[in-house]
Amino acid sequence: MSSGEAETYVNVPSTEMPSFTEALRTSKRIIAVAGAGLSAASGIPTFRGAGGLWRKHDAMGLATPEAFQANPSRVWQFYHYRREKALTAQPNPGHLALAMFSIPSIRHKIAPDSEFTLITQNVDGLSRRALERIATLHPELADEIHSPAVQNSILEMHGRLFDVACSDSSCGHREYNTSSPVCSALAGTERVFAANEPEPRIDEADLPHCSKCHSLARPGVVWFGETPWYLKEIDKIVARTDMCIVVGTSSTVYPAAGYAGDVLDNGGKVAVFNLDRSEGDQDADYLFLGPAEVTLPKALGLQ
Repeated sequence: MSSGEAETYVNVPSTEMPSFTEALRTSKRIIAVAGAGLSAASGIPTFRGAGGLWRKHDAMGLATPEAFQANPSRVWQFYHYRREKALTAQPNPGHLALAMFSIPSIRHKIAPDSEFTLITQNVDGLSRRALERIATLHPELADEIHSPAVQNSILEMHGRLFDVACSDSSCGHREYNTSSPVCSALAGTERVFAANEPEPRIDEADLPHCSKCHSLARPGVVWFGETPWYLKEIDKIVARTDMCIVVGTSSTVYPAAGYAGDVLDNGGKVAVFNLDRSEGDQDADYLFLGPAEVTLPKALGLQ
């Protein structure tokens, strides 16, 4: 290198688990940003890459207000399929490790006097079900688990699959509904997959309707083009974060994809847990490749 050339620094994330464990121990304001990869081991389809088609349709193209307006029958069948998958799924060790870490009496043994927030892009409800699983297995923790401090530490920024929301903005009614199926007309449509099979066409009158005003109801998730939940609260939390754990996300959907970068810019540390390399992970302090349901419990000391 000549004297006039500037040396270029290339960050190489650490893969040393003990180093991460020590950094976590000294962290005080911790977040986890979770994506579809966290739930993949529970059998929840990610609809990414080669698996991105549902029947013959681009799954991402069905997750818009425009798609619902154009064909509510098709969109409700897609979400009915997703609801049925989620109803039969169980939280995996990755969900359970994050749930255990959200309980202060457990977390403070790992990261003393720390705060924790799980920011999840997933709509399947498995993170909350993981908490209930722990409460059932460990009744001595039930009161703590059901406290506002723990319940409010999970921010489902893309909504909830089992919410049924009124499509009439002047009503705005929303209710939690785990009925299977959510309406009788959708029963069995989850088994229609092949592109050459005729797609069931369900009359709008037979689709789910608002129990309050009787307008057409829609899945209670955040679609592309809509505003995610809790954005102001999340921005305040991220601004104070000194450790960001990224789990099972390709970091391509904003605003969640930008949170790790914000933490780095603010002087915090970032640890990425993904099955494969992902965009921006070369900037992380720690990188652990492999199934999150294996790597995450080990990293958190909660195997």
